[in-house]
Amino acid sequence: MLLVTLVAAFIVVFVLLLYMISPLISPKPLKLNGAHVVVTGGSSGIGKCIAMECYKHGAFITLVARDEHKLVQAKKEVEKCAINDKQVVLCISVDVSKGYNQVESVIKQAQEKLGPVDMLVNCAGMSISGTFEEVGVDRRWVKLMEVNYLGSVYPTRAVITTMKERRMGRIMFVSSQAGLIGLFGYTAFSPSKFALRGLAEALQMEMKPYNIYVTVAYPPDTDTPGFAEENKTKPLETRLISETSGVCQPEQVAKVVVKDALQGNFTSAVGPDGYMLSALTCGMSPVTSITEGLQQIVTMGLFRTIALFYLGSFDSIVRHCMIQREQSKAADKRE
Repeated sequence: MLLVTLVAAFIVVFVLLLYMISPLISPKPLKLNGAHVVVTGGSSGIGKCIAMECYKHGAFITLVARDEHKLVQAKKEVEKCAINDKQVVLCISVDVSKGYNQVESVIKQAQEKLGPVDMLVNCAGMSISGTFEEVGVDRRWVKLMEVNYLGSVYPTRAVITTMKERRMGRIMFVSSQAGLIGLFGYTAFSPSKFALRGLAEALQMEMKPYNIYVTVAYPPDTDTPGFAEENKTKPLETRLISETSGVCQPEQVAKVVVKDALQGNFTSAVGPDGYMLSALTCGMSPVTSITEGLQQIVTMGLFRTIALFYLGSFDSIVRHCMIQREQSKAADKRE
């Protein structure tokens, strides 16, 4: 009995020591006051809210997007969040998926005006929902990869050399919970978001010696113009599955992901479902604190058990919708 007590006490003390030591080996947080933050996809939705959140902390912002009119409107909204009269919002209209040379040119332009980029937020993206057969095999698959994947590769490549020279920086990739789990109706969309995870893991290993930290954000369904557009073609099964998690506000997402990026966290998850998914799928992804690693180890078994119930529920939804669809077709034939 005494031995068991001693072992338990040792484990408790050991864990407490790890929690105390963990902050000492974590990255030094990036301070936004006076920093230059580039946000692609910054004219609306999560990207705009991230820009606003950074501006509230004193950052200089470069908004990058295609639509000049939306950029002008976004600039006005971001400027309302200023904390001093020295802050500047620069707007640059470009399609980040159209080629590296264009993107490199606008990044150089931004750095000439506002200084080296301290943090890059890759938020430009698009979504197509529909079953594998409905989407077909056409240009839409290529477009998704160009925007969601290459649209993040090009800006990252454009800033990385300067960041390495300065031995500092933050790079954020805004993925999606659909970049952690493949769901009905996202056979085209999910792969383009899963790809960001692989890029980020490899890039983090290359950049860590230079004090550059990569963050992958996995927001849930968020109330944005893009989400509203996606819902127009979303299959019934996808809507019913997505409703189990609800819809977040972009301001809420922005607060979480900016905080995680500044701290140098590799994974940024929003809400309890996001946290569970990120822990379940952590695999060989990097951690920036002992605390994070311990949490993943301790919760893995429990979260896997919960996930099995979720998967059973999702399969049930898909079967139910299929039966309803077949019954509807049979009724139409009888008429």
